[in-house]
Amino acid sequence: MENILSRRSVVFGFLLVAFVVAFEFILGKLNLPAWPAFMVMIFFFIAHEDAKQAPHIVIGGLAGIFCVVLLKSFMPATEPIVGAEAAKLIFVGLFVYAIVLFTEAIPYLFNSYAFMFFLVSALAFRLPEPAPYTWMAVEFVVGTIFIVGIIGINRVTAMILNEQGQTTVDDYS
Repeated sequence: MENILSRRSVVFGFLLVAFVVAFEFILGKLNLPAWPAFMVMIFFFIAHEDAKQAPHIVIGGLAGIFCVVLLKSFMPATEPIVGAEAAKLIFVGLFVYAIVLFTEAIPYLFNSYAFMFFLVSALAFRLPEPAPYTWMAVEFVVGTIFIVGIIGINRVTAMILNEQGQTTVDDYS
């Protein structure tokens, strides 16, 4: 039970929840979607808060959302020739193949984060009034704030608990 309710997890969790609630409130008041920023946050946690992965997450996310914009241009051009389903599958196939081909050469742009953002954006595009450029702005600006905020919350938590030798912002550079 001590591992579950450690002092660190209680303090970090409290600060993180306050941070998340504050941004959810702000984004709500601005009528902006929160999901792109929360995806960045989730991926940053999945990457074990490795700051070196931040560019992969943020830039890959932008690429993935932008691919939905490209898909919406690709479909009308190819649909009359091959049909709607085949046009969509061709685009997805080309995108996945590009990730496989270029992940080593351009890892910031072609990665699993890009593909996941593409999938979620494609679903969100079905909602009334899709706004992919707004999603990209939220993903980039607020997502980056979330990454910096999490690093900061870790540092504040360490200071509150007077932890010596623990992870600091300097460890992320």
